[in-house]
Amino acid sequence: MSQTKKLLIITYYWPPAGGPGVQRWLKFVKYLPDFGVQPIVYIPQNPTYPILDLNLESEVSGKAIILKNSIFEPYQLASFLSKKKTKKISSGIIPNQKKQSFLDKFLLWIRGNLFIPDARFFWVKPSVAYLEKYIRENEIDTIITSGPPHSLHLIGLELKLKLNMNWLADFRDPWTTIGYHKSLRLSHYAAKKHKQLESRVLNSADTIIVTSKTTKTEFQALTNKPIAVITNGFDVEKVAKQTLDSKFSLAHIGSLLSERNPKILWESLVELCAEIPDFKNHLEIKLIGAVSQEVIATMEQFGLTQYLKSLGYVSHSEAVEHQRKSQVLLLIEINSEETKSIIPGKLFEYLISGRPIIAIGPKESDFAEIIANTNTGVFFDYSEKHKLKHTIQEYYNQFLEGKLESHGIGLQQYSRKNLTQQLVELLQQH
Repeated sequence: MSQTKKLLIITYYWPPAGGPGVQRWLKFVKYLPDFGVQPIVYIPQNPTYPILDLNLESEVSGKAIILKNSIFEPYQLASFLSKKKTKKISSGIIPNQKKQSFLDKFLLWIRGNLFIPDARFFWVKPSVAYLEKYIRENEIDTIITSGPPHSLHLIGLELKLKLNMNWLADFRDPWTTIGYHKSLRLSHYAAKKHKQLESRVLNSADTIIVTSKTTKTEFQALTNKPIAVITNGFDVEKVAKQTLDSKFSLAHIGSLLSERNPKILWESLVELCAEIPDFKNHLEIKLIGAVSQEVIATMEQFGLTQYLKSLGYVSHSEAVEHQRKSQVLLLIEINSEETKSIIPGKLFEYLISGRPIIAIGPKESDFAEIIANTNTGVFFDYSEKHKLKHTIQEYYNQFLEGKLESHGIGLQQYSRKNLTQQLVELLQQH
């Protein structure tokens, strides 16, 4: 671009927020100035982030202009009922439906039916008033809204109606087809309202950005607006060379929700412990991040907790270290039609770790294709236990020989800088 273009980015997740939601726009903002774009980032002044990672604050580009406006979030009120449950629901950890208490059901009903599209919708009106003035005074012609939370797209919708500016709606995850949506105990009215808002956003934005091909296909049935796929990616990480774990460690990094409970993996490990004399002496299962109680209970039933190393949430830099030193990386997605489109953000960091990936998910998952094309691991659907067990055994044999590693190909297409260039090319069309 010959002259600097101003781009207003409206996002909820921003450092010191931790977790996957913050990475996408933190990295786009890092590289946008290299392509002649001035990023102006609008974020909440006093958000309720379920996870914090203070280390990420040092990664915010010094060239970004940061705007903050106060937000009211009902999670602050709901936490007096149960701070722990409220925090879990706000971070997407929803208890198994069969095991939900009355309080679980009550909080989910409130979340799904009173706060549409989500509990951040109180931020829409003050944000529109604040940004309308700022946009006029600073001659900004393009905005991007990033969801979830999808209420941020309603800010874009209002600004589009008032100012008729260029608006790109970025969907890091789908809206009404996301896995947990059906767990929110929606009334008929609430479900219809979600659909209506989704349709208005998809048909009012100038361009839709999605992170997977399946989401693009879903949205094409709902709108004629142009839809671009820009996946998540990996960045250049300053991580010291890691010494590999001495154990045959299988590491899952990220939230392991109730429905993301891979019994075919637990069964395979139990059988290998019984069949291979030394396997149990080498085995270590590393779970890094929030883990639901149902997953721990299942592992107890299988007698696997003796091999479990549960580290809880760690900083992003520590997570990257574990990606580089674990023997095998696990990628687990819920076995449902709705999750075929989900490409976990950590996949792209996994790709460049040099460690082989074992991925389990629904048939025809979008991330299965990426793993196959980059030669970084093996994908299994939930019916392929025999193949999964065989691959674990193969990896174990390579581990014993000191030859277990991954040889990825074509990875550079997923670098954050290359993905930012794709975004800039999209902006040049407006």
